[in-house]
Amino acid sequence: MPNKNGNAYGLTALCPINNGSLDDSSYAALTRWFLQEMPHGENSPMASVPETYLCRFYVLNDVFYEGYPAKEEHLKSKYLVFCSNFHGELENYLRTMWNSIPNDIKKIWQYCVAFNQVVDADSFINYIKQCQVTNNLFFVGANDESLPEQLKALYLKQEFSRFVFENQQLNKRENAELLRQAFRDFISRTKPENLMGPSWVAGSCTEKINEAVVHSFRDTSIDSKTGNASA
Repeated sequence: MPNKNGNAYGLTALCPINNGSLDDSSYAALTRWFLQEMPHGENSPMASVPETYLCRFYVLNDVFYEGYPAKEEHLKSKYLVFCSNFHGELENYLRTMWNSIPNDIKKIWQYCVAFNQVVDADSFINYIKQCQVTNNLFFVGANDESLPEQLKALYLKQEFSRFVFENQQLNKRENAELLRQAFRDFISRTKPENLMGPSWVAGSCTEKINEAVVHSFRDTSIDSKTGNASA
């Protein structure tokens, strides 16, 4: 089915930008500047939108001419392109997006054609659907679970790797009870059945988390006889 892969939905919307300018800067340039200044990662506005797997904004200036036998064509407007992969249905997602970050939406789309008519969640949904293009070959780089389940899985994977590293010296039979207690502590701390937390923070960077963990590993040693950690 176009746009869908299991419970995942792939949205692509091409929103025309007004052909005008403000203070000697085109509306397209102002839109691009705003997107470049938007915070990334866990501070991104889209990190606050539930069920967002990934999201991308960019300004499309024109289409490329690939040479003969293709026909050279050009766009009449520049476009704000909005791509999002998420879990669930389109209208529910867009409504939640509007309710979560209305001010950010207004700033991102402020120079787009007819966006001044968008005043609430319903008109935002209609606007995006009018700008939507069909994804006939939609591939989602995630499993079919909800975002909270995927964030929890990422968190557990990271924390279990840390658990293995910190307890790898407890590999002798006389340390079996110490290892069992360490694993019970791991389960108690990570709460695998609780999707609400602790969990991976939406938008967090793997490299950033790994760096913190590596420093923690580097500064910690474990006594193989007692199981005690020392810094």
